[in-house]
Amino acid sequence: MSTRQILVVEDERAIREMIAFGLRRSGFEVLEAEDSKQARASMADRRPDLLLVDWMLPDMSGLELTRLIKKDKDLRDIPVIMLTARADEQDKITGLEGGADDYVTKPFSPRELLARIQAVLRRAAPASGEAVLLAGSLTLDAAGHRVMVGEQTVSLGPTEYRLLSFFMTHAERVYSRSQLLDRVWGGNVYVEERTVDVHIRRLRKALEPFSAADFIQTVRGAGYRFSVRPV
Repeated sequence: MSTRQILVVEDERAIREMIAFGLRRSGFEVLEAEDSKQARASMADRRPDLLLVDWMLPDMSGLELTRLIKKDKDLRDIPVIMLTARADEQDKITGLEGGADDYVTKPFSPRELLARIQAVLRRAAPASGEAVLLAGSLTLDAAGHRVMVGEQTVSLGPTEYRLLSFFMTHAERVYSRSQLLDRVWGGNVYVEERTVDVHIRRLRKALEPFSAADFIQTVRGAGYRFSVRPV
């Protein structure tokens, strides 16, 4: 397996070098950028496997950079972890709704950051096997890591893809937020339950142009269910 490459976008040199040092010791190849302009130039040359993006950058915010990445058809499936001193719950929700796949609050320990990176990379990895899942108008090709409606591709981030894959393989069953966290994110990673709601909204938004958003159903007081049957 080739070495995973991580782009660290952080304007504070000491923090950037500390993160880069720890990641290299853990076996990653690390690229560094001090602002969004350098980050975008770096991605034009080499496509990283994951981005660590500081919220406060000198030329544009890390949130704005993340939104730009998620609008780019060639880059949108690169997972992004937001690094920030903003600890309020609403800030976390804003970061996740802006396209981040995870959110790490400063100060953080190197072990926590490494665990978050490994978890996000696992979620971004293509599912094994060659199963093709069908549900209503949706086709999920696990081997090709692709979701289609007819001849059209549904663009999903890595977490939304895994969430949809789980739902399609467990249709008609209701899962609570905590159960979805365990099954999709993994039981060894701490993620707040409201994170599930954010990714459910992102998944529905991606499916909406294909008239498939209603497949993800909210069961009041219980959780979420995937069903092609109308509520």
